[in-house]
Amino acid sequence: MKRIKIILFLSFLLSANAFAQNIKVAVAANLQSVIKVLGVDFQKKTGIRIESIVGSSGNLVAQMRNGAPYDLFLSADISFPETLFKEGFSIKKPVTYALGSLIICSNQDIGFENWERLLLTDRIKKIAVANPAIAPYGKAATEVLKQKGILADIKSKIVTGESISQVNTYITTGVADVGFTTQALVKDPANKTKLYWLVIDPKTYSPIEQGMVLLKHAAANPDAEKFYQYILSPAAKAIFKEYGYHVQ
Repeated sequence: MKRIKIILFLSFLLSANAFAQNIKVAVAANLQSVIKVLGVDFQKKTGIRIESIVGSSGNLVAQMRNGAPYDLFLSADISFPETLFKEGFSIKKPVTYALGSLIICSNQDIGFENWERLLLTDRIKKIAVANPAIAPYGKAATEVLKQKGILADIKSKIVTGESISQVNTYITTGVADVGFTTQALVKDPANKTKLYWLVIDPKTYSPIEQGMVLLKHAAANPDAEKFYQYILSPAAKAIFKEYGYHVQ
């Protein structure tokens, strides 16, 4: 009888694991390193594992419109989540979970005291910028370059990345001399490349309000609400701050 009870108990555990649902989280590329830390902390606190799908915010939205079964969306801006809400893809209105910080960055010590003039010189051959149509940090960088009045002059130097993670690769490998990216890159302990950088004046671009939205698919996964609430918790906010984000 004891052996039977053990077998039944093990069968129950296997059955529970078979039906356990991971939380599928669509994550903007600027959070690629942060989401790993958040996921580990959340699992320690709850025993629940998340599955992150990383990409540019615009591409992730396109996937959701085509039926991708995501539970939550952590965007690099607020406009994409707002659009999903208006189109009926979400359960709740989107909320802002953090404010992003744009930097100019290089793996070369080229000096950023007068970076606007530097970009115009022959010393800079390639400038990495994420696609502004689908990547909010690329949109912010384009705003900055327009505000400085140099976008047209350096257009031929711009190397476009499909996401901020691709821009980060261009910067760290030296494919581009400089690039515009998120402060999370230089705050990431996993990054072993020595980088030189400067925070771009936030007055020169629209605030990067990073929004989160709980999607309709989450109605069948009660654990998704737990992760939604976790992202708004003091524990998650502390992690965001470590990676250079501003939180309230």
